[in-house]
Amino acid sequence: MAQALLEALNLQVHYGGISAVKGISFVVEENEIVCLIGANGAGKTSTLKAGLALVPEGRGIFARLTVAENLAMGAYHRRDAAGIASDFERVYGLLPRLKERASQVAGTLSGGEQQMLAIGRALMGRTRLLLLDEPSMGLAPLMVEKVFEVVRAVAAEGMTILLVEQNARLALEVCSRGYVMESGLITLADTSSALLADSRVRAAYLGE
Repeated sequence: MAQALLEALNLQVHYGGISAVKGISFVVEENEIVCLIGANGAGKTSTLKAGLALVPEGRGIFARLTVAENLAMGAYHRRDAAGIASDFERVYGLLPRLKERASQVAGTLSGGEQQMLAIGRALMGRTRLLLLDEPSMGLAPLMVEKVFEVVRAVAAEGMTILLVEQNARLALEVCSRGYVMESGLITLADTSSALLADSRVRAAYLGE
């Protein structure tokens, strides 16, 4: 049986008197890409903020540091110098654009390049589970395609991924399973192919 790397049981998130996540349960198994889709304000980001190795909405890079320095920050808790050096090469292999811009100040990168940097920085932590929050937000269509090529490449290396994404079609096409979240609750859970074919999902999130 596959191993569950992340399992949430009755997860709740509150901001003062506001209940953003109202007791949801979900599981992400090893080597899976699972997505969490839903409208803005559904509670998706609040769910991820309760998690691990988060690539945050809006990237959250260190704008005044170089690309290489940002990547090094991802490994700040590690002391294995040889392993860190190896992971720099791994990240540069996956994301050659970052290698080209290693000495460039991160704040001068394009939005898509900053998203790639945020993913690379998370990989430097050598995590087994990657949480991606809205990686397509604010990016041009061509750059969205390139970022999701990176997501697929990272997954092909065996990384387990939980993806939050407002672009439901894009998310479901890259993931094996998905959860639909509305008003802090999970309302649907199925394989991505089944959700893509579901009339409720098609009407609410795919514009059909």
